[in-house]
Amino acid sequence: MNGHHQEMQIFSDKSPEHTQIEIEGQSSYDRDRDDLARLGKKQVLKRNFGFMSMLGFSCTIMVTWEGILVLFLAGLQNGGPAGLIYGFIIVWIGTLCVFTTLAELASMAPTAGGQYYWVAMLAPPAYRRFLSYITGWLTVAGWQAFAASGGYLTGTIFQGLIVLNKPDYNFQRWHGTLLFWATILVAVIVNTLLLKILPKIESIILIIHVLGFFGIMIPLVYMAPHGSAADVFTVFVNGGGWQTTGLSFFVGMTGNVFAFLGADAAIHMSEEIANASVNVPRSMMVSIMLNGVLGFAMLVAVLFCLGNIEDVIQTPTGYPFIAIFSNAVQSQGGAAVMVAVVALLGICATIAFVATSSRMTWSFARDHGLPFWRYLSKVEPHSSIPLISILTTVIISCLLALINIGSSIAFNDVISLTINGLYASYLIASVLLLYRRLTNSITTPTTYETNPKLVTEAPGQVASTINLTWGPFHVPGVLGVAVNVVGIAYMVVIIFFSFWPPTVDPTAKTMNYSVLVTGFVLLFSVVYYFAYARRVYKGPLVEI
Repeated sequence: MNGHHQEMQIFSDKSPEHTQIEIEGQSSYDRDRDDLARLGKKQVLKRNFGFMSMLGFSCTIMVTWEGILVLFLAGLQNGGPAGLIYGFIIVWIGTLCVFTTLAELASMAPTAGGQYYWVAMLAPPAYRRFLSYITGWLTVAGWQAFAASGGYLTGTIFQGLIVLNKPDYNFQRWHGTLLFWATILVAVIVNTLLLKILPKIESIILIIHVLGFFGIMIPLVYMAPHGSAADVFTVFVNGGGWQTTGLSFFVGMTGNVFAFLGADAAIHMSEEIANASVNVPRSMMVSIMLNGVLGFAMLVAVLFCLGNIEDVIQTPTGYPFIAIFSNAVQSQGGAAVMVAVVALLGICATIAFVATSSRMTWSFARDHGLPFWRYLSKVEPHSSIPLISILTTVIISCLLALINIGSSIAFNDVISLTINGLYASYLIASVLLLYRRLTNSITTPTTYETNPKLVTEAPGQVASTINLTWGPFHVPGVLGVAVNVVGIAYMVVIIFFSFWPPTVDPTAKTMNYSVLVTGFVLLFSVVYYFAYARRVYKGPLVEI
């Protein structure tokens, strides 16, 4: 891919034309190639992933049980042990509903573009281009922030590990930035020099992900003193001083949300997985179920082994779970090994963050959605990787890491785009799918070998949308509508409370500025669209 496309819209402002052709006896490779051709895209990336390697990739990028350990402080302060438990269940159910809906879309149109492509596919003609463009920017910004968050969390966990072993260590933010860069360096090496074996690496990481869970859970539960069930399931904490405990509970749910974030990674790797219309939805749903079980078990175990809440929160390591491990096993070496497992899996997750972020950037660039799209859309002919997009992702992450030197609060506000940006993109696509459901605009093919042709015009002409057709993964009837509605309601609540500060009277240091960061991205994308991008961005382009 060199970025030179035939500039023809897949989704124009014309009324739909309906065409579909039968293709029987296809191999997985033929079906994947034809799925992309149906979407107007060339197969330029290599399909190295199968179901198990993509499952490993999805589980690794969600790192739910690891994320619960790293990020449960927010829920501990606002919600307490009981708030964390019930908040986890709500988030798990909400996430399942959201990604069941996105899995249906991924089965209909398995493309690396994901949300912005689906919005162009589903939106009313008058709003198609604009909504697709805004969605693309939200998704790109969200994933770039995700890549940066992986490097930051992993780097600072290593700092906490140093504090655990050397209590006199002088904790400096610039040390964390150097460790951040080291983590990103490992990610870029794997995503470039070792890309051919990345699927095998992800399969191995899946094993480490599961074995690491038991390697931490068993000594934690066996060796630590246990609190009572009443302390875990009935104690709520309103550390933010909110008017009600219920309000505090919702403010504290963001940690649980982050631990389930990233299941759409499989979507953005769709053009590198075999039998994508089946395996992408399957890997998403299985990873949410598996990670949910592991995450809930780890959360309950940690809360029973919590000990004194104030001592845990005030730990000099910066992460309460490190103090919990140390108090549980009463061995500096043993606790260090347990923390190292979490840090190792953080590196593995960052590898997947960089891969997904670069594919999303590359996909949006090939449709002229980003500045410098001619370069960002290039794919190296020998390796079949979007090298410039990978390097761009790494450079952005390293530059963002400099913010941490000045203020970790400012850096955390920037990476808050991970929740705000991605959830906003999910919400737009889900609302439009609900609109299509309720207007009966999507048909069910007689067999799943049916290939609904999206591009019917000759090259050089504007193509129009055909009749939308469900893919192999579909939740039919009233149940599908109910899941869609619950997912939308859940996302509205999460987005709303993600902008709230942790306390009722925040200081300049504790204020949540994520609304300003998200607002800036939206404002920039709107201004850039009307000033320039509307002349080059026509929606997803036909390449063949």
